[in-house]
Amino acid sequence: MSTVRGRGEAREEAILLATLELLAEVGYDQMTMDGVAARARASKATIYRRWPGKAELVVTAIKRHAGGRAMMTPPDTGELRQDLLAVLHVMRTGLVGQDASLILGLMIAMRRDPELARTVRAQVVDDKGEVFGEVIARAVTRGDLPVTVDHTLFVEISSAMLFARLFVTGEPLDDDFIGHLVDAVLLPLLDHQARKR
Repeated sequence: MSTVRGRGEAREEAILLATLELLAEVGYDQMTMDGVAARARASKATIYRRWPGKAELVVTAIKRHAGGRAMMTPPDTGELRQDLLAVLHVMRTGLVGQDASLILGLMIAMRRDPELARTVRAQVVDDKGEVFGEVIARAVTRGDLPVTVDHTLFVEISSAMLFARLFVTGEPLDDDFIGHLVDAVLLPLLDHQARKR
């Protein structure tokens, strides 16, 4: 049984690596399931048994090998600022592990392919929302924030600022910047929302 499982895992790994190679070489639009099957020396039936379409296959490959793994919820530090810092450190680690050309190409493809965009948002982007949501929920439970605070804006702001630093401006994405993002942007925004509501 373990030998069969080992062969299955090796085949899946070959398919995911072939997917990333073709993405880098020809882009999402030109990548085909036939091409992945040929590169991985696997049958299309094998691929379709595991992934219903190209979008799901691409998202799995990126999450597994290109730094896009699902975010882990950081430990509860008991304090909102420290929880936010912990989340941003997790986000930074994920971004730093990504291949810039691959991610930028994927973002372009998402604008043209609604199915891909839906899949990426559901399996990658929503992970960040859930983690931020957990941090906000903790703060609400402790009485640090009102229950009406909305966390979705923090996901967009944090993702955009980290992404811009890493892939656009090239400025340091260090602990000082993350601390500044929390102290100068996120906490004041939370405070504003709390007072407003």
